[in-house]
Amino acid sequence: MIKEASIRQPLILGHKTYHDITNDIVSPIEGKAPKQWKIAITIAAIIALYGIGNIMYLVANGIGSWGLNKTVGWAWDITNFVWWVGIGHAGTLISAVLLLFRQRWRMAINRSAEAMTIFAVIMAALFPVFHMGRVWLAYWTLPLPNQFGSLWPNFNSALMWDVFAISTYFSVSLVFWYIGLIPDFATIRDRMVKPRWKKFYSILSFGWSGRAKHWTRFEEVSLVLAGIATPLVFSVHSIVSMDFATSVIPGWHATIFPPYFVSGAIFSGFAMVLTLLLIMRKTMRLEAYIHMKHIEYMNIVIIVTGSIVGVAYLTELFISWYSGVEYESYAFINRFSGPYSWSYWMMMTCNVISPQLFWFKKIRTSLVATFILSIVVNIGMWFERFVIIVTSIHRDYTPGAWGEFHPSTIDIGMFIGTIGIFFTLFLLFARYFPVLALNELKTILKVSGESYKKEDNKKH
Repeated sequence: MIKEASIRQPLILGHKTYHDITNDIVSPIEGKAPKQWKIAITIAAIIALYGIGNIMYLVANGIGSWGLNKTVGWAWDITNFVWWVGIGHAGTLISAVLLLFRQRWRMAINRSAEAMTIFAVIMAALFPVFHMGRVWLAYWTLPLPNQFGSLWPNFNSALMWDVFAISTYFSVSLVFWYIGLIPDFATIRDRMVKPRWKKFYSILSFGWSGRAKHWTRFEEVSLVLAGIATPLVFSVHSIVSMDFATSVIPGWHATIFPPYFVSGAIFSGFAMVLTLLLIMRKTMRLEAYIHMKHIEYMNIVIIVTGSIVGVAYLTELFISWYSGVEYESYAFINRFSGPYSWSYWMMMTCNVISPQLFWFKKIRTSLVATFILSIVVNIGMWFERFVIIVTSIHRDYTPGAWGEFHPSTIDIGMFIGTIGIFFTLFLLFARYFPVLALNELKTILKVSGESYKKEDNKKH
């Protein structure tokens, strides 16, 4: 006896029409800001101002105000840089890769994920720029002509390729995000009554009229950009990992770093998308569009990438022993039993053990459990970067130079401040831009709308 395959769950719940979708997504932009939004942006803005104050203090007094010492030259700044770049990974992955694979479930989450990518990369860029000390010379990171005298860009340096990779990734992600918004801006333009706002969205929509020619070009450009962005997802974090892998420092000099960093970045990025979507789903009443099916799919990605990260941790330990290099072995023994062992076990608990809870369907489909575990994963991924950086360099070849790293209040304040700036930017985006891909949702209504699904089931 052949068992009939179960019908897939609808992606749009409720008996929604095309007009309902437009109303649900555009109404929050047209009307007054919700009270929850005002409270959230006030808190985020206060934290952002605190961070900006710390940045101004840093520029005035130099990076000596960070807790760096002779042995630990990199610490919170580079940890935060890699953490933010990792968070920025999921947006392009959700948009570009899932678009190429024609996955319809991406349409409810891609817009927010793309915005998250752009804001996270901006936050990441702050750390190397201010780490220079003389922030007004930040343009020295660019490949300048030889008229600048003794300033020669070292094209063999992984740091130079960081600038290229991240700036390219940011540019492509920004264009990809903006092009997706153009049809939605035109919809808002046509609904706006206030002349000032109508003009604003008219400029943003680039004269979009919805003709067949416009849609054809829109789809072609989207596919081309998705094709360009997909290899960038893998190249950016591979190049960031080479900052470490190309050095000779025990604990860093490992060929496993590029794939391990990429899977870790996707892991942390999906966790942050979940955190943001669960908050936005509740505050903006989007339960019909972002529901359990989307959350379950994202939790499955977290299980897979979390397992890859766990295998990478164990592979590192094995290689350090198998290499027979005593310095390499010591670096890893020091990680799990030295003065920073607490951070190592925090990393292992958050990144390897906690995602395995998603194997249980009850946890995988629980909003509260998902929200808590998404935050736990991002805490664990921050500790992963901290462990890689600090535990590898706080014990060098000269025991007389050994020292422990203790972050200063400026270290902590700048990091907390970037979280505030990030959430301020994201909340502004959620207020004035459509948070869901309006026109894309309409394309799947007749295929994945709940009322249409029920009609199909009756026919069969």
